Amino acid sequence: MKEHFVDIHTHGKSEFNPFSVRNLLVKEVALFFDSEEHRFCSVGIHPWYADQENPEELTSLFCYASDKRWTAIGECGLDKNISVTFAVQKSIFERQISFSESLKKPLIIHCVGYFNELLEIRNRLRPSQLWIVHGFRGKPELAKQLLKTGISLSFGEKRNAASVSVTPIDRLYVETDESLLPVEQFYLEIAKIKNCRPEDLDAGKKLLNLTGF
Repeated sequence: MKEHFVDIHTHGKSEFNPFSVRNLLVKEVALFFDSEEHRFCSVGIHPWYADQENPEELTSLFCYASDKRWTAIGECGLDKNISVTFAVQKSIFERQISFSESLKKPLIIHCVGYFNELLEIRNRLRPSQLWIVHGFRGKPELAKQLLKTGISLSFGEKRNAASVSVTPIDRLYVETDESLLPVEQFYLEIAKIKNCRPEDLDAGKKLLNLTGF
């Protein structure tokens, strides 16, 4: 049986990989759900656009919540390297955490430079849904700190091998994000670091309920 490698976060259409989670902008959502596209998706407001998007627009999309293609909320989060104020970013992020909880969908998180703030928000709100920090490149000390609080990590083209090493397989996800390389390549590279078979990296399959594949 052909192995299916799940890509939990991509901005590309990846026609060759139906087991990828395409990140959608709010304006793209209605067209996607009204189509016959056999793909998974995540929907959210990126912190880069936190001062341009209205979270009420996300609320209007709840009519699609039962569509099994809608896998997660996000990407959303916090970014220290942009001009949008932290207060605005935090407000939009916390609103999407609320959506994640009410819709019972995992949260795909973009976080740059605000990890202490991210942990404060998590400790204060105590969410029940899965949180995944995507595209993690940080050091193993930070990885351990996030993992200790229950946050999972996703790794892509640029990664810290030591952080991959300390991440348990059941908390480790793989993504392409904006890379043009196939996700299979990242599975092979990460499996080598973890000293396991690529197919053992099955957290993504469980996320998409593909355990029978």
